[in-house]
Amino acid sequence: MSSSLSDLVGCEVVLDTATPIVYMGRLKSFDEHGFWLEDADLHNVSEGHAPREQYIAESARDGIRVNRRFVFVLRTAVYSISALSDVVAD
Repeated sequence: MSSSLSDLVGCEVVLDTATPIVYMGRLKSFDEHGFWLEDADLHNVSEGHAPREQYIAESARDGIRVNRRFVFVLRTAVYSISALSDVVAD
């Protein structure tokens, strides 16, 4: 378990939003405006084969499906961040 957001820099993370969009990737940096992810997956779960938690669990198990080299996610869009390694996959 990370004790601060700084501990997650360099780790694969999942950013949850209130929208159908979920972001996963390696946290490169962050500031008061948002989060930079590299080797990232921007995924709209409403267009996919699996519900949000199943998609995240599959990514934790099988690896992130990279479709962006870098993506910037506004801090106001994110309601939670966690290490992908903390995701409990069946």
